[in-house]
Amino acid sequence: MISTARYPTPSAAKYVQQLAKHFAHKIEVRSDADTADFAVEAGTVRLKAEDGALVVRVEGEDAKAIINLRYVVDKHLVIFAFREGFTGLEWRMADEA
Repeated sequence: MISTARYPTPSAAKYVQQLAKHFAHKIEVRSDADTADFAVEAGTVRLKAEDGALVVRVEGEDAKAIINLRYVVDKHLVIFAFREGFTGLEWRMADEA
């Protein structure tokens, strides 16, 4: 299962780098200035800074894994993006239009 979200922000690259650095303390993270990929127990996370937005893609085996992955990303962005009033991403399943 795949779920995606897009967060409009001028700080997308900054959040990719912050999240990558944070997770790299505990797990292997592949990253560059605009992308980061990592795997946790529930599945995989892909972060990408696009023009004016942070795009997040999570992939897990089942609905429980997707919920856990979404929670991990949202929980950390609440901390890192608090100055922007971040309260959570609007997630979509990959087959949703």
